[in-house]
Amino acid sequence: MQEIGMSEKWLRKHRSVYNSATKHPFILSIRNGTVQSHSFKTWLAQDYLFIREFLPFNASVMIKACKESDDSDDDVEVILGGIASLNDDISWFKREANKWDIHLSEVVPQKANKDYCRLLESLMSSDVEYSVALTALWACGVVYQESLAYCIEEGSKTPLEWKKICEKWGTEGFGQYCQSLQKMVDRRLLKASDEEVKKAEVVFLRILEHEVEFWNMSCGN
Repeated sequence: MQEIGMSEKWLRKHRSVYNSATKHPFILSIRNGTVQSHSFKTWLAQDYLFIREFLPFNASVMIKACKESDDSDDDVEVILGGIASLNDDISWFKREANKWDIHLSEVVPQKANKDYCRLLESLMSSDVEYSVALTALWACGVVYQESLAYCIEEGSKTPLEWKKICEKWGTEGFGQYCQSLQKMVDRRLLKASDEEVKKAEVVFLRILEHEVEFWNMSCGN
């Protein structure tokens, strides 16, 4: 029987925290069709600002991959693919904002958004190990993918405008990207010191906590 990776051990160990992020009341309101339009607009505007800050974090992880990864070619290719998709995402948010008459230049980041971005900025430091930063990148992606995939499962009542969004990040393509990141995390942590593994686990939990706060913000809580 093949031994499970460190990432799967964390997912099992911290299942309740993980579920609070991926099955958050905001996500449930999307799935059951009760999400309010003001919540939709808040999420759209704030997530646009977040992704703009998420882009340089991705770039910093790629730089670490170039310098530290034993399988740098494969790692860089995966991370670079994620960066390329973020450029498309930013364009998509701008188009959606126009449809909803949201003036993105006037949007101010809320506290949950700023706190999350500060965490990512701290992980861009050269002192942060590649495995730790990579764990954060994977955690950000997998929470998003699983949350939105849940909203397009059979039996969901997700509104049409949300269904298109959920299909953007909740489908197999983005899921495969997250799985690639997870394999990279597990491979790196196999060679990491106990201290480094502990740091990565702490970052994993902090990402989950910030995801919950981001959903809370979108709900208006």
